[in-house]
Amino acid sequence: MQPKKIPLRKCVGCGEMKPKKELVRIVRSPEGDVSVDLTGKKNGRGTYICKDPDCLKKAQKAQRIERAFACKIEPEVYETLLKEIGNG
Repeated sequence: MQPKKIPLRKCVGCGEMKPKKELVRIVRSPEGDVSVDLTGKKNGRGTYICKDPDCLKKAQKAQRIERAFACKIEPEVYETLLKEIGNG
């Protein structure tokens, strides 16, 4: 019997491939709202980030989340993400 395959995702902050369960999903809904998806099941385009505030700062500085979603992200969204990740 083969071992169960662990899904890997790339962190937009550090660029490392990590197991999906270790990362936080950020999702842009079809309406254009950007939010944290702790369930991993929200509808829309998703990108992943480590539960590390430094990774979020790197992603924000290089505008990697904006690039992933092809839209402008408001500073309030980053503040919410920082709170969510900080508690994770």
